[in-house]
Amino acid sequence: MGKKKAMVPVEELDLSTVKYKPEVVKAPHLTGLMLKLFVKLIEAPVIGSVIMSSLKKQNGMIEMLQDTVIPEAPMFKPEFPPQDAEPSVVVADEEGKPEDRVESALKCLPHYDPPSSWSGDLLPSFRYWKIRDYAHAYRSKIVTPSMVAEKIISIIEECNYHKPPTPLLISFDAEEIRKQAAASTKRFEEGNPLSILDGIFMAIKDDIDCYPHPSKGATTWMHEVRSVEKDAVCVSRLRSCGVILIGKANMHEIGMGTTGNNPNYGTTRNPHAIERYTGGSSSGPAAIVASGLCSAALGTDGGGSVRIPSSLCGVVGLKTTYGRTSMEGSLCGGGTVEVIGPIASTVEDAILVYAAILGSSPADRISLRPPPPCFPDLSSLESANTLGSLRLGKYTEWFNDVHSTDISDVCEDVLNLLSKSHGCETIAIVIPELNEMRTAHVVSIGSETLCSLNPDCEDGKGVKLTYDVRTSMTLFRSFTAADYVAAQRLRRRLMHHHMEIFKKVDVIVTPTTGMTAPKIPPGALKDGETDMQVTGYLMRFILAGNLLGLPAITIPVGYDKQGLPIGLQLIGRPWGEATILCLASAVEELCAKSRKKPASFHDILNIK
Repeated sequence: MGKKKAMVPVEELDLSTVKYKPEVVKAPHLTGLMLKLFVKLIEAPVIGSVIMSSLKKQNGMIEMLQDTVIPEAPMFKPEFPPQDAEPSVVVADEEGKPEDRVESALKCLPHYDPPSSWSGDLLPSFRYWKIRDYAHAYRSKIVTPSMVAEKIISIIEECNYHKPPTPLLISFDAEEIRKQAAASTKRFEEGNPLSILDGIFMAIKDDIDCYPHPSKGATTWMHEVRSVEKDAVCVSRLRSCGVILIGKANMHEIGMGTTGNNPNYGTTRNPHAIERYTGGSSSGPAAIVASGLCSAALGTDGGGSVRIPSSLCGVVGLKTTYGRTSMEGSLCGGGTVEVIGPIASTVEDAILVYAAILGSSPADRISLRPPPPCFPDLSSLESANTLGSLRLGKYTEWFNDVHSTDISDVCEDVLNLLSKSHGCETIAIVIPELNEMRTAHVVSIGSETLCSLNPDCEDGKGVKLTYDVRTSMTLFRSFTAADYVAAQRLRRRLMHHHMEIFKKVDVIVTPTTGMTAPKIPPGALKDGETDMQVTGYLMRFILAGNLLGLPAITIPVGYDKQGLPIGLQLIGRPWGEATILCLASAVEELCAKSRKKPASFHDILNIK
């Protein structure tokens, strides 16, 4: 028997003794027949638990959860110390109407000039059509929402005939879209659109309720056991602003994967390179936005599921503070790591959608006591002064622990640009216990997923899940109640480390992912795959946002040598959305010239 390891109380940890340990994931990469065989073995009564136990031991999980004394009390959901108010912001009314919040966010945006592209002048580089471009086109009668709807419907219908298939949506009803577009067109004709979001097309990830569509969570059976009677809270807020909802976007089954691989409905392809993954689990929403089909989409993020695909597809993904938006009406509403967040082609569009959907649930308002939500005032000169005073925290060894130095080099260049253009200071930081954070996160999200799916699995639905999800579920079943409590003790320690860091810096900066979009192995399309090395790289910088509930955003900042998008991640203080959005907007501006048109792109507003 090995000797028990005891962690020093978190307040006594000497940071000068902390050494960065590169993550080494030990697990086989399996596809096809080997994956099926492996699932059969791990689901078998005796041999299964032996294999799982051995894998957990090899990855240091048993030592961490069972052989270590963790002195802290457990923290079962994020608890945040009170935060100082953010500078140069506009405070929004959480209790008010979504359309009023959107109007107040709109006033915070920089001055809008109808783009020269309307007059036929070519812009210097590629740019996405923004929400304000659509609003201008509708108000100037250049196009109507109904005309745009027809174009989008024909593209979605064509996607089904692509070789290879590029399934963006799991549920789609052309007549439903036409009906919403006709109502919006009529409002524009009468001169009373509901908000700047009126007539804006958005997709909703398949684990968020959007009536009358079923919510399958990309399974083959979820809609049989759970009916959808109404919109999720965030979807009904979008609808009241006039948003046109095009349907339910494809995703990694039940959100349990980082690639977006889905044998049930087909795997969504990356618009920058169709032989590569989009990232997951919000694969459909990210691909829909990156390909220009919609200005924005809603995803969920429990382990990077908004930020990973946004980064791999070269778009913006915002994960809000835990409890900032209501999770009511989503498949993952009962957890402590997951939020609903916008994916958009630009930071300003992410701000407008965020303004519409924000608002804590009554329960979170009591337990988390969120301060009023704020928007960065990008229309004033003050925001430039705010930028100059920002201190950016960078943990160099972690920042550089990437699959290809292209990623760390491009992200490093952006930090230098921020310093040169705005005077932001980069400060060296150390984040202890990153490997412990991975363990605590997988036990937390795993136990919560198992808890919500267990009744259905016991009812015989578990065998209908895809093989990679069954692999994860077997791992989750091996966690004990004691493992769960140990993970929550680690959560308290990690919250302490991060709150200490935020006394010295305003934002923690990292690459969003440790690798760019991975290739789809041909053998993975039919039966899926499990590749924990790839998952490790994709989730490397993601987890503080989820385990600790911190706000984080990914912004596209450039490309690797293969032309694949690279994202920079900004992690903020609790409730610090306005600060990361302000900084993200500055980053976007610095990188605007380098933005490239995806190989698969639809110019929706250019209706010829």
